[in-house]
Amino acid sequence: MLERYSRKEMSSIWTEENKFKAWLEVEILSCEAWAELGVIPKEDVTALRANATFNIDRIYEIEQETRHDVIAFTRAVSESLGEERKWVHYGLTSTDVVDTALGYLLLQANRILEKDLENFIAILKDKAIAYKDTPMMGRTHGVHAEPTTFGLKMALWHEEMKRNLERFRRAADEVQYGKISGAVGTYANIDPFIEEYVCGKLGTKPAPISTQTLQRDRHAQYMATLALIATSMDKFATEIRALQKSEFREVEEPFAKGQKGSSAMPHKRNPIGCENISGLSRVIRGHMLSAYENVPLWHERDISHSSVERIILPDATALLDYMLNRLGNIIKNLTVFPENMKRNMQSTYGVPFSGRVMTKLIDKGASREQAYDTVQPNAMKAWEEQRQFRSIIEADATISKTLTAEEIDDCFNPSWHLKHVDTIFRKLGLTE
Repeated sequence: MLERYSRKEMSSIWTEENKFKAWLEVEILSCEAWAELGVIPKEDVTALRANATFNIDRIYEIEQETRHDVIAFTRAVSESLGEERKWVHYGLTSTDVVDTALGYLLLQANRILEKDLENFIAILKDKAIAYKDTPMMGRTHGVHAEPTTFGLKMALWHEEMKRNLERFRRAADEVQYGKISGAVGTYANIDPFIEEYVCGKLGTKPAPISTQTLQRDRHAQYMATLALIATSMDKFATEIRALQKSEFREVEEPFAKGQKGSSAMPHKRNPIGCENISGLSRVIRGHMLSAYENVPLWHERDISHSSVERIILPDATALLDYMLNRLGNIIKNLTVFPENMKRNMQSTYGVPFSGRVMTKLIDKGASREQAYDTVQPNAMKAWEEQRQFRSIIEADATISKTLTAEEIDDCFNPSWHLKHVDTIFRKLGLTE
């Protein structure tokens, strides 16, 4: 988790200080639950809540000897207590603390990410409505196809991110679990009530069944969802980058006063923000693979997943938080050039209207094959000779004999292609 690609609110969740606070809370809540069962005296729990503390440097010092971070933690905490220290970690195994605390930390991170996603979706909605009727050329295979609108492009992204929000909520729900079931998941030295009590207090859920660990299919699904969200943003960023090419210049990401684009070329205005989004999405997709590798642990647990998760979970949540905010700001402040969109629509000699001409010929009685074979050579001539497609078909005896001047004129009206934009927006709930 690099400071360069992290925001303060998210990065504060993944500090060592906050991790150990979560561990301590699990320890104390477990003692509270034991007190509810009459095992630990309530006055000892009161003393634990009032006095238990830790020093991070001391934890690290003890760990140098024990080579075990949880034992180092419990011993450091015990040094801050009196006789009540005997109840620290009572009936627990290390992963009861670590996995339950991890679910609690992910709950905190997920609240931020859910808010980020909601804000991002709102930005896309505003942009879609603002440019609903702004025509531009649609491209397939990178080649001019038929007219669309910039608002439709934003509406498409808006709907995709709504799906991502629902996926995220489901994945977050699956990973916000705890387990306090002992060394192999049989509750041999602990009452199942402890697990229910602790998870209830933390706002997480107790796993229906576990081994010494929560099963990592949960975390793999979660990481896959983060990776998919990042990939959607990569898709959006890549589109913005493509539309910002000098040949297109249909949109441009914000370029601040005093910003520089190149050390050698003073004229450069590069889409570095979107390039940053594309790059970071690759990191999160890589973390997804690591999460999948964590699923096949040995028997009732091994520790091979631990080192991986210390990296990928803080890193992925921090990166996604950063990406949602950065790309959201880019889209919110995106400069759109409708005149350039119009210019580009006119740059391919009218050939994107070939499909409409073909349909008109079919309406007049031609077979599809006849219509296609009549229109295509004229379109190819427009491409190759850099001539207006309309003037070429007007000179074609077959077409001019079949279609009136008014019907040909209608074929080149962009509004024909955009007549159902309002219907699409209503279907999406973006307009009434």
